[in-house]
Amino acid sequence: MAVTQSRTRIQAPQLARTDPAWRNGILVLAALAAAALLVRLVNGAGVPAVQNFILVFGSLLVEALPFIALGAAVSALIEVFIPASAFARLARLPRPLQMPVAGLGGFAFPVCECGSVPVARRLLLKGLTPAAAITFMLAAPILNPVVLIATAVAYRGRDILWPMVLGRAGLGLVVAMAVGWVMATRSRGDLLRDADPARGAGHDHGASGDSREGRWARYFGQLGADFSMLTKYLIVGAAVASALQTFVPQSVIGGVAETPILSVLALMVLAAMLSLCSESDAFVAASFVQFGMAAQLGFLVVGPMIDAKLGVLYAGTFNRRFAVTVTTAVFAVTLAGSLWMQVLFG
Repeated sequence: MAVTQSRTRIQAPQLARTDPAWRNGILVLAALAAAALLVRLVNGAGVPAVQNFILVFGSLLVEALPFIALGAAVSALIEVFIPASAFARLARLPRPLQMPVAGLGGFAFPVCECGSVPVARRLLLKGLTPAAAITFMLAAPILNPVVLIATAVAYRGRDILWPMVLGRAGLGLVVAMAVGWVMATRSRGDLLRDADPARGAGHDHGASGDSREGRWARYFGQLGADFSMLTKYLIVGAAVASALQTFVPQSVIGGVAETPILSVLALMVLAAMLSLCSESDAFVAASFVQFGMAAQLGFLVVGPMIDAKLGVLYAGTFNRRFAVTVTTAVFAVTLAGSLWMQVLFG
């Protein structure tokens, strides 16, 4: 009896913490239901521009939401059930191998861009070289299998399907390794705001001390929080993309899209502003049909590495110069790589 009461006291706070996340998820679903009702009301109003906006907006949401849910499920699974020691094994590899293996680690540990920042910090505190930790942080959200599948679905039926999927994976890995190489001369203390290993260790997810019920409660709480957070960003991104397609004159968009370097830079900056999650950004990028492959590829590579929400995480985790250095390197290498992909694949 005493054991049961103790277990109840331990688990009650965890369940209480999950309630706000589920309330946020319910609010998001209610907003989607309201949008569907608005579609029915506007459908007979005879306003072509508004109808087109709602159509594009709804299409983006319907296509991307399943991947948002899948990405949130995988992210929560890693957060709760995968121990931190699994990541720490990278630190025991020979230094020349750490950076490429860390970059390819996104296939084995498919974390989103928000989750990759604390993981990279933990890897640094476990002894991984700064070059390898930063490479993993930038490459994992792009090499995530869910992200690559979502990219293939977004571009299905197009001639550039495989160039976009393979180009995103390859260019994303190259950009991540290039930024990691730039950071190779930095020490852990130079990068982190707080390099105290005792504070970075945290608790080991999936530790044997957690009860089975407690883990699943944390899992569903994390799933609800991730889904509601990612869906909010998706709604904003889909609304902006729909507005650009509907209300901005096509002559303006066409003028930017036909300028080789300006078109790539425009979508790269837009990706940083929208702060989409990598599980859904391919559907938004594919909607910019006026822009060429290079511009859309730049959008897909820059977004998971540099955006507004990541800027907050970078500021709280790394020193002041980190964001400037990473932003400059990511934009420069992505711009050059995207233009070369355009030359190779047309």
